[in-house]
Amino acid sequence: MAHIDRAFRSNIKLRHLQLLVALDEFRHLGRTAEFLSVSQPAVSKVLAEVEKMLGMTLFTRSTRGTEPTPAGESLVRFARSVLAQYDVTRDEIEAVASGAAGRVRVGSMGATLPVLLAQAVSCLKERAPRATVLVEEGDLTHLLPRLRLSELDLIVGRLEPAYAAPDLVTEPLYDEPMVAIAVPGHPLAQQAAVSWADLAQHPLVMPPPWASLRVKIEQAFFRHGQQPPADIMESSSYLAVTTFVAQRHAAGFVARSVGRQLQAEGRFQVLAMDVEVELPPVGLITLRERRLPPGVVELAACLRQTARRIAGAGAAPKVRDKTRKPGSKAANPS
Repeated sequence: MAHIDRAFRSNIKLRHLQLLVALDEFRHLGRTAEFLSVSQPAVSKVLAEVEKMLGMTLFTRSTRGTEPTPAGESLVRFARSVLAQYDVTRDEIEAVASGAAGRVRVGSMGATLPVLLAQAVSCLKERAPRATVLVEEGDLTHLLPRLRLSELDLIVGRLEPAYAAPDLVTEPLYDEPMVAIAVPGHPLAQQAAVSWADLAQHPLVMPPPWASLRVKIEQAFFRHGQQPPADIMESSSYLAVTTFVAQRHAAGFVARSVGRQLQAEGRFQVLAMDVEVELPPVGLITLRERRLPPGVVELAACLRQTARRIAGAGAAPKVRDKTRKPGSKAANPS
């Protein structure tokens, strides 16, 4: 495979990698050409160049569009990683030149976005007003691949043991339970005590079926001799949960700090019930072998500072692991 090694070392250019990623995104020559502001024949020509360099077909073409071959999927993963690292390096150099803190790309789960991350970003902006923070919300099934491709610098959320891996460094920050919420005028919001039987009589926003929290909530219903309600919506998105709770007059589950903030804003009411599910701690996830840029180190420090304040306001402090210093290595949860 000397020709492949030669192609990677000497012939593959950034424009080739950008085209491969765009083709993988759009799966269509015409839409890829429109996105790259070039003609469709130009897209076909560049793709043919790369395939000739490597001596293999990377995308199959049909009237329905394009699909990556197994070799194409491997090269697209490589292209995404290279382009992401290119963006990181460019931003670091620009930040040094301008005196700014650069760009921080953080993935956030719904349990951490509206309080922990929002307050930490405010802290970062006080320290470095010119820092740019890109936030992407999702669950670990969505965020971890992007972290591994260098499209994210950091993930903040619940440290699900099932996703622990040797290439990840995890840092627990604090433990925090879930609470159930509804709009202030909801019948459950008027009760002095809410049971799982009460909850089963109303529409409910639940985590998606593949989430461990979904299983735990369903088990809590079963422990109390109840079936989960038939009228459910499914989402791990903070925005979707609060939207459905408000517009469908449903109940939903959020982290306690989030519920308290929503109640303080007058938008939702924390229901008078214990959500008896065992949850992993809230924490940070980074890649083990990746050096964190200065802006990410600053945001991580702000997240730790904010986490201590949240823990002091009611969440039980995390004591199983000591907080690691930036750049040090910590054990994964098990």
